[in-house]
Amino acid sequence: MARILIVEDNNEIQEILRTLLSEEHEVIQAFSGTEGMIRFEQGDIDLILLDIMLPGKNGDQVLKAIRQDSSVPVIMLTALSDKKLISQYLLDGANDYIVKPFDLDEVFARVTVQLRQKSDKQAAEIEHPDKLIQQLKNIQFDADSFEIKNSQETIRLAKKECLILQTLLRHPKKIFTKEELYELVWEDTYLPGDNTLNTHLSNLRKKLSQLDPEQEYIETIWGVGVRFKGDEQ
Repeated sequence: MARILIVEDNNEIQEILRTLLSEEHEVIQAFSGTEGMIRFEQGDIDLILLDIMLPGKNGDQVLKAIRQDSSVPVIMLTALSDKKLISQYLLDGANDYIVKPFDLDEVFARVTVQLRQKSDKQAAEIEHPDKLIQQLKNIQFDADSFEIKNSQETIRLAKKECLILQTLLRHPKKIFTKEELYELVWEDTYLPGDNTLNTHLSNLRKKLSQLDPEQEYIETIWGVGVRFKGDEQ
């Protein structure tokens, strides 16, 4: 049983969603953005259904606040059909969205998919725990401190750069497409044309090359994707 937080100021919609989800899950209700943040900060929330138009903090403010330190799945509830705005919510960290008026079967399916993905990710982390310190050819990678170093120099990685490197190391022979790598690291939907991943990969490559210019650590397989380049490749 998951704990689902519904942040919605419309009483009728709240009741519809509570009735739909409460048979299989524990439902926590909030009727404003401010109340939603309070309920979330009380802890142990597995998924959030978040309306955009809210009293107090609006939905996008709540989403940004949550994403500062949590990867909990968030599904936006919106009456808007503006694709640019919806795309921005996804870029800001929403996992999915549902346009009102919504179909109840669709809501239940989308909630189920997000909870399943969260469960699968947690299971994978348990099955393949990351080594905090790993030797990569001539560089030592400390995932705990977000650092890579050689015998003379230490370089700090940005959080996403560290997550990219960890993801590639979990499956050193696997070729990740841009979509796969982005969605694993950002836990969000990849939008074609988004250059965020390329920028982070470029920065990560530069930092690795600064420490070990003679070796290639991240290999591009043209037309397919990227992978960690081990000694045997």
